[in-house]
Parts: sequence; C-alpha cells; structure tokens
Amino acid sequence: MDRDKTLTPDLSHLPEDFVFGVATSAFQIEGAAGPDQRGRSIWDHFCDQPGAIVDSSNGLIACDHVARVESDLDLIASLGVDAYRFSISWPRVQPDGRGPIHAAGLGFYDRLVDGLLARGIKPYATLFHWDLPLTLQTASGGWYGRDTVHRFADYAECIARQLGDRVASYSTINEPWVVAMLGHEQGVFAPGLRSRAVAMQVSHHLLLAHGLATQALRAHCSAPVGIVFNMSPIHPLTDCEADRLKARLDDGLINRWYMDAVLEGRYPADVLEHLGRDAPHCETGDAQQIRQRLDFVGVNYYTRSFASTGEPWSAEKAGAAITAMGWEIYPAGLAEHLTRMARDWQCPPIIVTENGAAFDDVLTDGEVDDSARVDYLASHIGAVAEAARQGVPMAGYFVWSLLDNFEWASGYAKRFGIVHVDYETQQRTPKQSARWYARLLRARALQRSNASTAPAPTR
Repeated sequence: MDRDKTLTPDLSHLPEDFVFGVATSAFQIEGAAGPDQRGRSIWDHFCDQPGAIVDSSNGLIACDHVARVESDLDLIASLGVDAYRFSISWPRVQPDGRGPIHAAGLGFYDRLVDGLLARGIKPYATLFHWDLPLTLQTASGGWYGRDTVHRFADYAECIARQLGDRVASYSTINEPWVVAMLGHEQGVFAPGLRSRAVAMQVSHHLLLAHGLATQALRAHCSAPVGIVFNMSPIHPLTDCEADRLKARLDDGLINRWYMDAVLEGRYPADVLEHLGRDAPHCETGDAQQIRQRLDFVGVNYYTRSFASTGEPWSAEKAGAAITAMGWEIYPAGLAEHLTRMARDWQCPPIIVTENGAAFDDVLTDGEVDDSARVDYLASHIGAVAEAARQGVPMAGYFVWSLLDNFEWASGYAKRFGIVHVDYETQQRTPKQSARWYARLLRARALQRSNASTAPAPTR
C-alpha cells in the first residue's frame, strides 16, 4: 500500500499563491551536445579529466531531454505541478559566451517555454547553473576574470529579449558558493582549481554578475528576478568556544557572505578579517551593483552542517538517518534556516528552489519503491509549512529532481529523481514519490477549488 495516505503535511498555512514544482538543470538532463547543437562547457572539459567523475561518465547524452522534450513536458504536466524550474545552457545559446547567438539553441528554450505555458505550467528559468562556456574559461579566466561578468550581463539581456515575460520567474545564478568553493578552492567540481584567493574573487564576480544581469533582465521584462543560494544551519559540534567560533566563521563563509552582499551591500567584516590577503578585490561601486532589489531569494536545502575544530562529524558514525550521499536527513534544519532568514535579513519572499534526496533506487517489475524519499519530501514540505506558520514569507517549493540525471562529480551513480531513468533505453518510470507528490497536489487543488466555490457565510 502506498504510504502517501498517511504522509500528508498540513499545507493550510501556505499562502494561496504558493507554487509547487519540480526542478532540473540543463547540463544534467539535456544531452544534445554535438558541435552543431551547443558549445563546450567547463563541465564537458572537466568530465574528460581522468578521475574527475566517479563513474567516468559525462553529460553528452544525459537524459536526452532535448530530443524528448515534448514527452517530458507531458510527464511534468501529469504531476499536477504549478511550475517547472529549469536552467538555460549558456553554451547552447551562445557557444563561446560572446559573439553570435546560436539560433537553434535559443529556439529550444522558446519551444520549452511555450510547451510549458500550453500545459498551464509556469516556467521558472535559471540563467546559470554551472555550465560556463569553455571559451570564456580558456580565453578570459572564467569567473576569475572580470570580463566574464559583463559577458553574462549580455547573455542575460539576450534571454530577456527573447523569452521576456513568458517566463514567470528568473534566477540569475544557482549556488555561487558551489561554483566558487567546490570549483575553485577544493577543485572537485569544474573547472577543478585549488586556490582560496581565486575562489573568493570568483565569488565576488558571480555576485557582481548577478547584479548586472538583474538590471539587464529588468530593462527588458517585468518578471520577478532573484538569486539561488545553497544554505543551511551550521551548528557547533560541541559547546566549546573553539567550535562555536568556527561555526560562526563557517556560517560567514557559506551563508552570510552571500546574503549580506545581495541584501545589505557589504561583506561580513569578520570574514574579511579572516580572509586577509585572500579577500577579493572589489572596485568602487561594486557593492551597489550587487545590491539590487530582489523579488525573491531561492534556497537549496539538503541537510545541516556541523563545525568542529577536532574530528569532523559523520552522520553515518553518529547513527543518523542518511541519504545515499551520506547526508543526514534533518528537516528541522530547513524550518530553522527559513525562520533565521526572515529574522536576520528581513528578506523578500523565499522559494525553496531545490530540496530532495538520493537513495539507492531499484526498478523492479516496472516499479520503484522509494518510500524513504516520500518520507523525506513529506517532512521537508512540512518544515516549509511550519516556517510559513511562523510568519516566514514562503512563496514556493521545488522538488529536486524531476528525473534521475547526471549528478556532477558523482556521475550517474546517485539518483535524486522522483522519476526513474533507464540510461540505456531512456525509459522514464515515475517512482512512488512521484505518485505521492501528484496526489498531494491534486488534494491541494481540490481543497482550494472547494474553498473558492463554497457559499459565503450568512450572518
């Protein structure tokens, strides 16, 4: 028996216009990577490096989404979601990151947006989800070079002119911390560099690019504009002073660095002091360019973090419930962080732009029993509803991910989708979690319909 009958979070505190959706990103699902289809990105190059990807795979085919877009749109529609969050591949639209636009590439997103609208689904577009055109990396230093900031603003203008207000919502940058730190300090993501100073300069240029792109978007359309951060509460592992100080610093590097910049026009003083010579170079006026009015802030949440000056905390060793990524399942952390955002930054409406879990899903007789994912989603949607009950301005929730897909350095070894993908045949099979989500949304729609047609109370 499906467990969805007993796992129904109370949605009554969510606003009437709250948006439920599913999310993907271009490099992870699109495929169609031939030279006449899109330019090479830094992730194409990174996948070519021995040992960079766990299973030595790449994103050349992925979920073959470009070729299967119509059936995938029908699949999305079958879930009953309000919106679909996708990213636009910069090298598909502009192969070299500057110069001529690839008409067929831009045309794909025209068809995607029109297909969503025809099915009554709101398009939520992200301009940059990590797949930087390789030419910008090799010729201009990628995000370390300031020229890339201006090329991104040009690209944003191109998208705004083409898609305009047919798109319901634009996000400029997805998870700048990941791009900067995992890609340029730890070297485990593209482009695979290892320098704290370079990473911090990259973080500044990403935020500056967000600011300029926001202005470009608003000059040509009136759709809401925001940015997406990966964030979570960071707890000291012990009550000792050293761990408390480290938790404060880690929070500064991961959460406050980005939120303070876009909402307050400054970087945290304690983090700048800690960075010393590794702090980014900022030109006059940069802070004002970064601090643009935001219509929303997107939050990607998967788990909480611990800060320790001793041995790092391990969820598995601690006996906590974990996902296939080894991440602790901790829905309370989502409500905690959402309420903190409203309290500390008085931020605009918040959208949970990604939330989901990888599990070792097995397709058996045409079914995937992912009851653990149902538990995960129900508890985290419940956390969002609890934040709304406490007065946090919640505007939406998107499941990560619609499809099993190329999970970056993990290749195809980790499955986050609520729809199973057989990578040999490209067959899509909705999992138990997809059916549960669809039923939750149908029940919500029915409740709203009944409420709107109920007779007015008499006096």
